[in-house]
Amino acid sequence: MEYSKLADLYERLEKEPAKLKKTEYIANFIAQTPSSILPAVIMLIQGKLFPQWYEKEIGVASKMMVKAIALSTGFSEAYIMERFAKLGDLGLVAEELIKNKKQVTLFQKPLTIELVYTNLRKLAEIEGAGAQDRKMNIVKELIAFAKPKEARYVVRTVLEELRIGVAEGIVRDAIAKAYFCDILWFDASMNNPRITELIKSCSNAVFIFEKGTKEKLLARGKVSKDEFERFERNNKVSEKSLEEIKGMNVWKKACGVDYIILMDERLGNELKANILGAIEWAWFLRPDYGDITLVAKEKGIEGLKNIKIEVGKPVYVLLAEKAPSLQEALQEYEHAAIEFKYDGMRTQIHKKGNKVMLFTRRLENVTNAFPDLVELVKNNIKAEECVIEGETIGIDPQTSKPLPFQYLSQRIHRKYDIHRLIKEIPIQVNLFDIIYLNGEMLFNKPFRERRKILESITNIIPGQFQLAEQLITKDLKEAEAFYKKALEMGQEGVMVKNLDAIYQPGKRVAGGWLKVKPVMETLDLAITGALWGTGKRSGWFGSFILACRDQNTGKFLECGMLGTGIKEKKTNKEDITFKDLTEMLKPYVELEKGNEVKIRPKIVIEVAYEEIQRSPNYSSGYALRFPRLIRVRWDKDVTEIDTLERIKYLFSMQRGRESPTKR
Repeated sequence: MEYSKLADLYERLEKEPAKLKKTEYIANFIAQTPSSILPAVIMLIQGKLFPQWYEKEIGVASKMMVKAIALSTGFSEAYIMERFAKLGDLGLVAEELIKNKKQVTLFQKPLTIELVYTNLRKLAEIEGAGAQDRKMNIVKELIAFAKPKEARYVVRTVLEELRIGVAEGIVRDAIAKAYFCDILWFDASMNNPRITELIKSCSNAVFIFEKGTKEKLLARGKVSKDEFERFERNNKVSEKSLEEIKGMNVWKKACGVDYIILMDERLGNELKANILGAIEWAWFLRPDYGDITLVAKEKGIEGLKNIKIEVGKPVYVLLAEKAPSLQEALQEYEHAAIEFKYDGMRTQIHKKGNKVMLFTRRLENVTNAFPDLVELVKNNIKAEECVIEGETIGIDPQTSKPLPFQYLSQRIHRKYDIHRLIKEIPIQVNLFDIIYLNGEMLFNKPFRERRKILESITNIIPGQFQLAEQLITKDLKEAEAFYKKALEMGQEGVMVKNLDAIYQPGKRVAGGWLKVKPVMETLDLAITGALWGTGKRSGWFGSFILACRDQNTGKFLECGMLGTGIKEKKTNKEDITFKDLTEMLKPYVELEKGNEVKIRPKIVIEVAYEEIQRSPNYSSGYALRFPRLIRVRWDKDVTEIDTLERIKYLFSMQRGRESPTKR
């Protein structure tokens, strides 16, 4: 399949702001894509070459890309940088230069999707002496063979900046539309512009209408009799009762139906939720839409529902809701267990025979960064195959006390000096759940049973490899004493868990887990920069650089990046959307380079956060962990924002922590 067809799709997606249209374009494209290249196409539509958990990286930065464009077009690197400064996108630069390139490529052949996908994936495998040159040669060759538009998207794919506004939700909905009936329904007044448009313009499709729909539609005058008769001539149209529709297999391959049109909103929602729920379930267990799309196409809903955990590939974990107070959390469950909420790295541990793989909550593969944890699992988990969860925390080797997460985070992305860091930041593992054991998924077992199974396969090493500290009680005084103990030990708070609850991957579920933590004081900070958004945030600033003020010099010092607490659409009058914030800040833009924007400090916002960490990445020396917008402080001038001194003070007050010796 020619890559130019995918490039045409990219361009349509880039120009189209509406999610429904994007979904339709992708659905139509993948419905016509051969199964042999479907996983590759799905990955490329997302601007990816590998699933999120793949441990290797492409390793091509802008500097190397500039050189590759120069070699394949004949233009100088200086000229390319000049055009990049103006256009802010190396993909557009490559497209422009290919149109006017000085060198003619001999024996030029059309690029195929297979060739682009295969060759770009090779980039992650190239290591050792001369790796950079070999990588550049692959990229250079693809650009040289590319047509101008193809070059734009090859370059963007390599740099992981596709800029077509396709998020995971759009891919999910496109899979549903491509391989399952499109379920649509009228409201009580027989209004639905999309259905009306289909009746007036659609041809060569298969429709099933709920019985009585046609008569009501004509009686209301939504379409004329002539229009509906023409629709029936141009399409295959039949009627079924609600019971018949409810019992249908809505997989297109099985039923051959493109659209189901209903008056019953409840059934419409139920059928649609069943389709999307099956795709979502498969995604939570196998976070790779390349695999999932193939299953949806060839096996339908039953195939999606029957997807199993594959040891070695991470799953999306169960998430906790925040509780207003410990008392309210305890009242939620008839049978409650309270556990420490450790200040560490949530760790998903996969064991298959003698092989152990480790993943974070965000599906990052951190196996190579924690060889000490790998050995602990090998020696102390008595199971052939399992997937278990725990929290890994750092321990101060001199005091044996827990370290804040920021110290452990030094190990997470480290590729070198790992064994030195093992000595400097040893770990303690606190296991709290098991979701798979020797071929059996344990999601539907209650938490109390899963905990017993976990206990039965774990060899405890106190202080190093153990089960999360737990208290089963409904007594508030006992619970408060346990909570106080957690905080005194430097942990974040506690988790209150329903002993009767099943495990639902990927979701925050009422009736499952509740977290109780101290409320941190908010900060008033200035916005001094932003990054242009992608996907759902395309066209707006998608994340914002925060700054405090140096009380001595008055300089603005960066202390984090914020992207949450902002709405995509207004649901209340007081909501602040990405569009609102972008429009507020645009008059103060001082410099724009690529997707980065420098902003003159004018807008003050109130920010909540979970923690303050030391950080060399920001000029203040500190970073807010998980900052979120509370409100815009129109009543404050930037001279009144919080100071570095205050941030230092709040950092020192966090659970009474002190920096460990020699660190």
